[in-house]
Amino acid sequence: MRISVPKECKNHEYRVGLTPSSVFELTCADHEVAVQTQAGVAIGYDDAAYVRAGARIVGAAEAFAGELVVKVKEPTIEECRQLNRGQMLFTYLHLATARAQAQALMRRGVTAIAYETVEDDQGRLPLLAPMSEVAGRMSVQVGAEALLTPRGGRGTLLGGVPGVASGKVVVLGGGMAGSNAARLAIGLRADVTIVDQSIDRLRKLSAEFAERAKVLMASKATIAQTVRNADLVIGAALVVGAKAPTLIDRKMLAEMRPGAALVDISIDQGGCFESSRPTCHETPTFIEQGILHYCVTNMPGAVARTSTQALSNATLPFIAALAAKGMRTAFANDPNFAKGLNVHQGQICHPAVSDALAL
Repeated sequence: MRISVPKECKNHEYRVGLTPSSVFELTCADHEVAVQTQAGVAIGYDDAAYVRAGARIVGAAEAFAGELVVKVKEPTIEECRQLNRGQMLFTYLHLATARAQAQALMRRGVTAIAYETVEDDQGRLPLLAPMSEVAGRMSVQVGAEALLTPRGGRGTLLGGVPGVASGKVVVLGGGMAGSNAARLAIGLRADVTIVDQSIDRLRKLSAEFAERAKVLMASKATIAQTVRNADLVIGAALVVGAKAPTLIDRKMLAEMRPGAALVDISIDQGGCFESSRPTCHETPTFIEQGILHYCVTNMPGAVARTSTQALSNATLPFIAALAAKGMRTAFANDPNFAKGLNVHQGQICHPAVSDALAL
């Protein structure tokens, strides 16, 4: 199969769809891989590294020519126009809040497979997991930075010092991103509370973190009470394929401590704070009602080398299956992989995306 890897064009997005080592695995299996020039240069993967792996280096005009196009971030409208009927696109899509992109892919007749809706036998999300791990750990780092007084924050050190209380961190959602956020916040000696709606998940988190974190069952009243006194709130709620639920409304925001910080990991799926709006690495934060918001839509792009390696490790087996077997056989062999199908032959194929867009 002919596989294309375009250069990402999102603001400060330095990740790339395949590492040279992944390209080598595919070319050794007799697939053709074309990589857009300079696609990975910012993270130490120059064109020569891809050539050594067996890839062909191409310009922007050929970057979307393959039978299978492998990306990282959702395509822009202009990128959608470069895709044609019969091609497969494999990337993060987040279509539940991207009606224009969804309709563009439908018009082009593209088969679009989303990393974030592929599942495994346990209902986990193996291709979302690596970026959730990265974003979860990053959320505490950027949240700690946001709390600095020069950044407009409360001036709170999350770990405190002897004689001074630690900062209060509330993590909304105890999944992959939320548990990684909690793990890092605990490591910094913060006062951590995790809120989730699954009692089974809370039991697992309680067993893992023991006395180092509080775990609470989610309800509107519980969330309002816990965030009211928080220094840092991390939003890590997820509904597979759908828009993220709103967990903090503007009324709750008004009751928070001035200078507190919100980090919205769920912003790719619309965000879980009513006041959230997408930001970029260039201007990552804004202040609303005295609360600092961090809502960067490609958080893992800031640690692009680590993120690319982690993502490529996870996606390679699926890319290899598509390339060797084609979509229909690959999906027939693995129904959980088939759950990644979001758009095909002009139609939305994932029920949560369909419900969100009413398409």
